[in-house]
Amino acid sequence: MTKFFRKLLLGGLFVITSQVSFAQKTDVRDPKIGGMLNEVSASNLETLIRKMVSFHTRHTLSDTLSKTKGIGAARNWIKSEFEKYAAESGGRLQVSFDTFTQPADGRRIKEPVVLKNVMAVLPGTDPSDKRMLMVSGHYDSRVTDVMNVKDFAPGANDDASGVAAVMEMARVMSKHQFSCTLVFVAFVGEEQGLYGAANLAKRAKAEGWNVHLLLNNDIVGNSYGMETDLKDNRSVRVFSEGVSALETPAQAAARQSAGTENDGNARQAARYIKEVAERYVDQLDVKLIYRRDRFLRGGDHTSFSLQGFTAVRITEMNEDFNRQHQDIRTENGFKFGDLPEYVDYTYLQKVTRMNMSVMANLALSTQEPENVGVVTSGLTNKTQLKWDAPKGKVPYGYYVLMRETTSPFWERKFFVKENQATLNYSKDNYFFGVQSVDENGHESLVVIPKPIR
Repeated sequence: MTKFFRKLLLGGLFVITSQVSFAQKTDVRDPKIGGMLNEVSASNLETLIRKMVSFHTRHTLSDTLSKTKGIGAARNWIKSEFEKYAAESGGRLQVSFDTFTQPADGRRIKEPVVLKNVMAVLPGTDPSDKRMLMVSGHYDSRVTDVMNVKDFAPGANDDASGVAAVMEMARVMSKHQFSCTLVFVAFVGEEQGLYGAANLAKRAKAEGWNVHLLLNNDIVGNSYGMETDLKDNRSVRVFSEGVSALETPAQAAARQSAGTENDGNARQAARYIKEVAERYVDQLDVKLIYRRDRFLRGGDHTSFSLQGFTAVRITEMNEDFNRQHQDIRTENGFKFGDLPEYVDYTYLQKVTRMNMSVMANLALSTQEPENVGVVTSGLTNKTQLKWDAPKGKVPYGYYVLMRETTSPFWERKFFVKENQATLNYSKDNYFFGVQSVDENGHESLVVIPKPIR
């Protein structure tokens, strides 16, 4: 028995039954992940944001030739920082531009323009683990007029905060090894129409990347509620779509039959984020928002969702619209604008740790069980589940998860060593899922069973 599971048993967190053991939500943390989280620095995050603000504007269509101002200087600096982290990683972190020509759209792109996402890829150590985990923010900025390429557009919170989180994660995590591939990306063109993310999502689809999860961080550094005048430095929102945009008629029929409209891949990822992040990050409340994005709005994760990838948006709890998409000005003694002095760097540190805990826990886990099914060959008030072992590393065991049909979160976890379980709970009354777990407690994402006979 491993130290992780011995701690659980000694702590009284398992209640043994004749068939499976029940684990309440555990607060046992992997010290390796804890060590990485401790390296995340609020001071570093502030330094990164202030440097991005120093480029005057990062408008997508701004100057590309200056070494000190405009989108060109900004992307070159982000790339150079990634290259520093690559050197510290022993050369394992691979840094590049994802370069493409964006055609004119007749709206926010007046003529074709060459754009560049900035990417840093940390290859996984297990050749059989094809999963790719991505974390992103967008480095372009704007003021009130989305076509204003000249005026000061600091974009400290929208979205230098998300890019700073991505860069700090790359700095820390590139020193470590993970089974699967990690991708750290700063997108361009978000404010002009999500163009950088759309290009990379299409490339990922065309090249067959297994983008297992995208964590998109956009507007993650403010803890002040504009209307309430209150500070909330512990709440963060995770937006997730319910039904895939690429759902086929057959998949729709199966979903409707099983009633699993709240169990799409993005919703499962959001539940995973909440459980893991709240386990590792103190004084953090992850709020699951059952929408693809904010009301009638969108972000870079949408481009990945539309290509069929699992993607979620991470955003502060209360946006301050006096600091977002505003010309820098003072009116009636009030200063408008997305300036670095209005970012809460301790809060941003917490959100960065949230992302890192999820990415690390998942990257260290075994892969998901395969062919997960709920047996329907006979009428019974019990639930019988079966599955196959995942590819790659053999799990230590599996968790069978269960929740009421009205519950947004998994409520119970049953640990089993075998590739099957029979529970004294009816599939009529509960939802079930299965995930693998390794000897150190790192869980995979949850797989929803399909009916089998």
